[in-house]
Amino acid sequence: MTEREETLELLVHAVRRFTREVLLPAETEVEETEQIPDRVIEGLKELGLFGMTIPESYGGLGLSMFEEASLVFEVAYAQPAFRSYFGTTNGVGTLGIINFGSEEQRQRYLPRLATGDMMASFCLTEPDAGSDAASLSTRAVRDGDHWVINGTKRFITNAIHAGVFTVFARTGLKEAGAGGISAFLVDRDTPGLTVAKPYRKMGFAGSHESDVIFENCRVPASALLGAEGTGFKNAMRSLDHARLHMAAVATGMCQRLLDEGLRYATERRQFGQPIANFQLIQAMLADSQAEAFAARAMVEKAARAKDAGLKTTKEAACCKYYATEAAGRIADRMLQIHGGNGYIKEYAIERLYRDARLLRIYEGSSQIMQIITAREMVREATN
Repeated sequence: MTEREETLELLVHAVRRFTREVLLPAETEVEETEQIPDRVIEGLKELGLFGMTIPESYGGLGLSMFEEASLVFEVAYAQPAFRSYFGTTNGVGTLGIINFGSEEQRQRYLPRLATGDMMASFCLTEPDAGSDAASLSTRAVRDGDHWVINGTKRFITNAIHAGVFTVFARTGLKEAGAGGISAFLVDRDTPGLTVAKPYRKMGFAGSHESDVIFENCRVPASALLGAEGTGFKNAMRSLDHARLHMAAVATGMCQRLLDEGLRYATERRQFGQPIANFQLIQAMLADSQAEAFAARAMVEKAARAKDAGLKTTKEAACCKYYATEAAGRIADRMLQIHGGNGYIKEYAIERLYRDARLLRIYEGSSQIMQIITAREMVREATN
């Protein structure tokens, strides 16, 4: 075993222990208060999880995709709000700076993001531009040495906590499509930027999503992230990574769901024996185990391919599609195993069932993942 493999093993063990000893006991509190406790946030910082994807030269852990997925499997065993709290800072909120940022921008933001002293948000989705990201209408107009941004972004995770926003706005004509979109780094205290009150949601308690409104929001020319017109490329590159990350989240949840169902099935007795002895219960457990195993294998293989420098747009979409859909099926089966008890809040499965539903929508819906997968298949076959 190499030194790096040994380090990863130690990190995985530490995150697994933290998840079992700190995160799981805090789940009910988060559900009731909609807040991540300070003690949990401090623990996440101490583990370095805010800087998983940030290079070591800027204070982060500098993990590979496979290493990142290995840690996400563990932390996502707990309800997803904990992962969500540091997830955007690691992923879409930071990857654009790493991939396209100037050295000045990297030095300004990455060290603080790596420690969790600052959080980041990714402002792409709009009220009328979700899956069709290229149709966004938020505009940025050049005015001397500044850009003036106007528009509204929707469903922005951690917006109420963020110190910097990666904002995608149209700088070219609408006819230019994706080529007319640019990205900007906008600080929280910039005049004209307003964060709305977080939504009340079906699940994901403790994860906060809000609208972010830009009204004549004036930023310096140095806020442009990458070259003008490269914003869509920036977003798509970040989302390829984020979809593998989200597949790892779903995989971690699959295992938690399965463990909840298996524990209940071995403890619950009917007709004088544990219900785990009944073949129809065993069928649901077996189907779920197979899907959880397949999801993990897919994510690990795709992550290694990405680390090898291969294009993984198709593989990331496949993983995100399969793992999140599997989580939905497993959640449904495990709730069914719980019977009526699965429908009351005394059992974790009720909460996890609601949490699992969002995974098939955000970072690209299942239907968009199907389209991306098929598009890439056709492209490969005809080139």
